[in-house]
Amino acid sequence: MLVDDAIDRVRVEVLATRLGVTRGSFYWHFRDREDLLRAVLQAWREQTTDSLTLRLEGASRDPRTQLRDLMSLPQRGSAARRLARIEMAIREWARRDDMARLAVEAADASRMGYIAQVYTALGWGIAQARARAFLLYAYNQGQALMPEQGSAAQGAERLRLIEELLTQSPPR
Repeated sequence: MLVDDAIDRVRVEVLATRLGVTRGSFYWHFRDREDLLRAVLQAWREQTTDSLTLRLEGASRDPRTQLRDLMSLPQRGSAARRLARIEMAIREWARRDDMARLAVEAADASRMGYIAQVYTALGWGIAQARARAFLLYAYNQGQALMPEQGSAAQGAERLRLIEELLTQSPPR
């Protein structure tokens, strides 16, 4: 509902009807709508930030491999497109709601913090690591916003270029 109808349509009555449950059943799980919305933001954070970071860290210890894995996230098919739609809906919600805005800001800080740590492991100083983390993160957000931009070959070329630019070691 958040993706298809925006946050204003995420209402107890509408949810209960759509799910075929009573309002009482809803209140068995959540104190109120605000509690539901907090749970939505928490689930989003756990899935798209905390769990993802752990999965990427566990997949490889090599910083370049971690960076390449990060860069490829927006190109990972229907799952990536689905997560991008959720991300966009939450970011739209955050434009008008302080609770959502704070959740998005915390997720962004955590994600870029992780990326910066990968860059420091590659040998970059903290200022350069943070700047490169921002660039990589902005690339991923842009790719998620425009998944159909250009042909598959153009997308592959963009990815190749971003990998070339952002997986370099610092000069010695």
